[in-house]
Amino acid sequence: MPNISDHVNQHVSATNSASINKIERSANSRAESLAARIEEGAAGLMVFAEGLSEAEWHTPVSATDWRSVGVVVHHVATMYPIEIGLARAVASGRSVSDVTWETVAQLNAKHAQENAQVSKSAALALLRQNSSEAATAVRTFTDQELETATPFSLSFGAPMTAQFVIEDHALRHSWHHLAAIRKALGRREL
Repeated sequence: MPNISDHVNQHVSATNSASINKIERSANSRAESLAARIEEGAAGLMVFAEGLSEAEWHTPVSATDWRSVGVVVHHVATMYPIEIGLARAVASGRSVSDVTWETVAQLNAKHAQENAQVSKSAALALLRQNSSEAATAVRTFTDQELETATPFSLSFGAPMTAQFVIEDHALRHSWHHLAAIRKALGRREL
């Protein structure tokens, strides 16, 4: 039968291990860098979108992307949890085979239809919340998780790392759409 000091030592050891793991995770400079870039991209999109007129908010992004600027801003915000979920799947060693570009197009079309009249305040609030939660989630990835690679269907089954999935989706997404929005509105990069 274990004595009380053994139980206390086990608890202290487990607590110390958890604390060390937490410190290692928070000190992970790669994860921190990724998270900071997610925040930077979201902030850039937010600042730009805040200054849009009502007419600009409802401007189609392009002749081939008929979604309004406002719908696209809301779309970026909506995608963060999905993008982080995909990165978590890869980081845990699970391949991603059920997400195709056709699925993405269907999801985007459904989102656009359901959110055609999204307000600027609602879209920006969701962008602020979801980008913050995405950055917080990314900060928890270890280097080993970031380096894990599994087949990834959006890259035609090529084994992609969790870091690539974060960079190519959650991180790049706001930058990509901000560039398209700027082009649609005839505004040059700063």
